[in-house]
Amino acid sequence: MTSATNIPVHIKKNRTAGDWVILILLIVGGLVMLFPFIVLLLNAFKTTADYNSSGPLSWPHEFSTDGLMKFWNRVNYPEKLWNSIWTSGLVAVLAVILSMLNAFALGIGRVKGRRWIVLLIMLANMLPQEAMLYPLYIMFKKIGLYNSPWAIVIIFTVIQSAFGTYLLSSVYGTFPKSILEAASIDGASRWTIFRKIVFPISKPTLSVMLVFFFIWTWNEYMIPMAFLIDNSTQTIPIAVSSLTGDRLMDVTTTAAASLISIVPTLIFYLIFQRTLSRGITAGAVK
Repeated sequence: MTSATNIPVHIKKNRTAGDWVILILLIVGGLVMLFPFIVLLLNAFKTTADYNSSGPLSWPHEFSTDGLMKFWNRVNYPEKLWNSIWTSGLVAVLAVILSMLNAFALGIGRVKGRRWIVLLIMLANMLPQEAMLYPLYIMFKKIGLYNSPWAIVIIFTVIQSAFGTYLLSSVYGTFPKSILEAASIDGASRWTIFRKIVFPISKPTLSVMLVFFFIWTWNEYMIPMAFLIDNSTQTIPIAVSSLTGDRLMDVTTTAAASLISIVPTLIFYLIFQRTLSRGITAGAVK
């Protein structure tokens, strides 16, 4: 005779009308967000004649890579790709390190005037980039880094780390004091506490920040446009903007350029998607 406890129980949840409404709204919202990407994808593989005759929303009559090849050859895409990867990657790593060190001093080190420093950092995050252009231009002109990728690295490392410091300092401010006191009693120095206790626990949050800093820096346009004059130092967003002019705009080439410019960030996001999900989940659990 089979015991009742061994009988599998299948619980079927009936969807309510509200569940279906929410599901439909989510699907519609997803399609709305994907619509610009779909239009971009359609026009990236059209010829100019095809676009002029059928418009932007029609299916291509013939598959063409002329727009991609024009953009690739016109702006030297491999060079611009490397510039963007180097700049964004270096900024992401340096900004995460600087954010972590600053937040450790503010959140755990308890420096004097901590609240005022955090408030100042928060206000700095609200400052528009337009207001910083002229002072930064004068400063980097005087130190000889104007028209250098290092100027972009320094500027955005400071900008991104300001946000990271504000975020991490609030997290470190709630760090259990009992753990820190126990480590101090055992003879651990500040550096040991930072390296063996705080850093391992912070890894999920730091991984999320790394992904966001990379993507944010990749998409920056205004400051790189003002500081990178030579063609050899420019990034992908600047290269895409060079295709448009006052009297001429090749729509299919611009669409192809926009498509190929976002592919690296999509690949980067897909590679680190699991790390990003784990980081957000770990932060929610903690």
